[in-house]
Amino acid sequence: MKVELNEILQERYSCRAFASEPVEQSVLADVFALAQRTPSWCNTQPWQVHLLSGEARASLSKALVESVLAGQGGSDFPLPDYVGASDDRRKVAGFGLYQALEIAREDKLARGAQMLKNFEFFGAPHVAVITTDAPLGFYGGVDCGGFVANLVNAAHAQGLGTCAQGAIAMQAPVVREFLDLPEDRLVVCAVSIGRPDASDPVNAFRTERAEAADVVTYLS
Repeated sequence: MKVELNEILQERYSCRAFASEPVEQSVLADVFALAQRTPSWCNTQPWQVHLLSGEARASLSKALVESVLAGQGGSDFPLPDYVGASDDRRKVAGFGLYQALEIAREDKLARGAQMLKNFEFFGAPHVAVITTDAPLGFYGGVDCGGFVANLVNAAHAQGLGTCAQGAIAMQAPVVREFLDLPEDRLVVCAVSIGRPDASDPVNAFRTERAEAADVVTYLS
């Protein structure tokens, strides 16, 4: 299925419920080949991808859930400080998701169960773990962000669902040990990939976007 770019950008969303069937290897290869066209600082292409499926995916999920439940974790990058409009948008997105799932704010058990689905990759059959070159610092992370954007859009063009997950980077020690990453690789995020489960109401949820006029200043 081929979709025009403007349709992709309008339609794509963060999928939070997936069908269990794996995606054909040829389709995944096409998606990653397109994402590889991402521009980067001095063409450094700092991203590396570990694509986990089957038992590898299940084992990483188990390790992540155990770490979260034990109150462990850690990130290779400083944690964000949500202030102003960023904090407002974060809260609107979070409250909107729980409202769409009919989870009350005071229902801590249901909220906790929904949170853990991040580390179960929302049932996706594949998860791509994205890492960057540590010596490139901030700029390597920026380039990986561009790669992730192209990856999720290329996947949507193939009829796939994706969810870019910063939550996985909050468990960097677990990811590092599981993938046997060298010290010069930093965990940026993960992207869950599969075919959307259209029957799950969570996939009807959409986040809002600011108007372009709110973020673009024109000078002449």
